[in-house]
Amino acid sequence: MPRQVKDGRSARWDAHREERRTELVLAAVAAIDDLGPSAGISEIARAAGVSKPVLYRYFDGLDDLYAAVGRWGADEVMRRLLPAILTEAPIRERVGRGVEAYLATIELHPHVFLLLVRHRAAGTDPLADGKAAIAAAFARILGDTLRELGVDTGAAEPWAQSLVGMGLATGEWWLERQTMSRAAVGAHLTSFIWHAFSGTAEELGVPLRSLDAPGAVPGSITPLEERR
Repeated sequence: MPRQVKDGRSARWDAHREERRTELVLAAVAAIDDLGPSAGISEIARAAGVSKPVLYRYFDGLDDLYAAVGRWGADEVMRRLLPAILTEAPIRERVGRGVEAYLATIELHPHVFLLLVRHRAAGTDPLADGKAAIAAAFARILGDTLRELGVDTGAAEPWAQSLVGMGLATGEWWLERQTMSRAAVGAHLTSFIWHAFSGTAEELGVPLRSLDAPGAVPGSITPLEERR
């Protein structure tokens, strides 16, 4: 069958629809920030200055709107977190910077974060696409690190999934309970992640701190098993 080509009017409508969806997502975020995590579709529409039919013109129901908000949130996390962990610094310091970037991001929009995790428990997961994107980014970074250590990269994906799950659980607990400061919970989370990674690296035969050595380059670290 010949490939179908969209005409100019259709392409312009698609572009307008995406632009309008983006505007409505930002309006929904602002509304949830103000109204709290229990905000419903009617309240969000009213606070955003539109009617429910307008929202439903651009989103296929509440799940679709919340999924779009979830993707926005994941983009915000990655925009702040990835530069923090990809900077030139010792690995433990990079872990700490990444944790701080994540916690600072969800603290900016606590109601949005809590609404999304609560909606996940009630049915469709609005964080599914965002979690997958963040886990994929983590897996690539972890895979590169394991290759630099000269060991099997098979742990990259389960580690990435574990990081995402731990971040969600810790973030939800912290925002719900507020029993310690961001600095304190960040220090605990950084320590936990660092010791999990460094302990596993030690078992694999290469101290993780070896990547911080001056002049260390990919492939230059020899696993302990090969040194024996």
